[in-house]
Amino acid sequence: MMKKIAIVTDSNSGITQSEAKELGIYVIPMPFYIDDNVYFEDINLTQEEFYRYLEKGAEISTSMPAIGDVTDLWDSLLKEYDEIVHIPMSSGLSSTCSTAMMLAEEYHGRVVVVDNKRISVTQKQAALDAKRMAGLGWDAARIRAKLLETMYDASIYITLDTLYYLKKGGRVTPAAAALGTLLRIKPVLQIQGDKLDAYANARTKKAARSIMLDALRKDIRERFGADGRMEDIQIAMAYTGGFTAEVQAWKQELEAAFQVPAGDVMADPLALSVSYHIGPGAIGFGCMKKLKF
Repeated sequence: MMKKIAIVTDSNSGITQSEAKELGIYVIPMPFYIDDNVYFEDINLTQEEFYRYLEKGAEISTSMPAIGDVTDLWDSLLKEYDEIVHIPMSSGLSSTCSTAMMLAEEYHGRVVVVDNKRISVTQKQAALDAKRMAGLGWDAARIRAKLLETMYDASIYITLDTLYYLKKGGRVTPAAAALGTLLRIKPVLQIQGDKLDAYANARTKKAARSIMLDALRKDIRERFGADGRMEDIQIAMAYTGGFTAEVQAWKQELEAAFQVPAGDVMADPLALSVSYHIGPGAIGFGCMKKLKF
């Protein structure tokens, strides 16, 4: 008899609560402390409200979901489902994953936590893939094995509008931020596996866009071995601060560069846990190798 599998992720995936209901995926909202008040992403904190707080200089910090909130959801789901596949944000970006793994030990195999090094659009794709595998009758252990086998088949490249938020978070020195601002440097960062890392610097956003497109082409060719076969690749885009005319123009260029129909490009707001480190006006391109079952 086919097991009934629940797919759980968190709001770092970019899956909204309303979208989660449509997809049949359960999304744990990430908590934020803003001026000593706790907010939950997409529950009582919208993207627009978050950026208003950020731009006003509010004191913002991220936090893990409360242990009780996680286990309460699992307990509730296990009344209806046989097993749970839980896909949190990458362990390299948060301790949320290690905490979930520790909690899962008490569930004797009925809860399987997958650290497949993803966040934002790539984490969302992992949750969608897990849902498809569950629909094919795969059990939790088999889904986890497939997601771990393919965890590095994804990349995100992001260019920033300002170095202010990296400086504020201590990720660049004030002197480096001042010099970068003076020279109008547009850094390109990458999320490829565990962490948010520096990738390259550009003098303009146009140059940064070119760097990111070239990086995607290289990954598709060398890391994914697709040799230009776009039917094997999922192209994606992430952004901070709203879907502006600039974001729309970049999306169209991404579609044209890879000759991908507009409806095939996943375009979502970047997870707020990353956004608060880099600020509004950031744009990211991503690619993932499609899973074959």
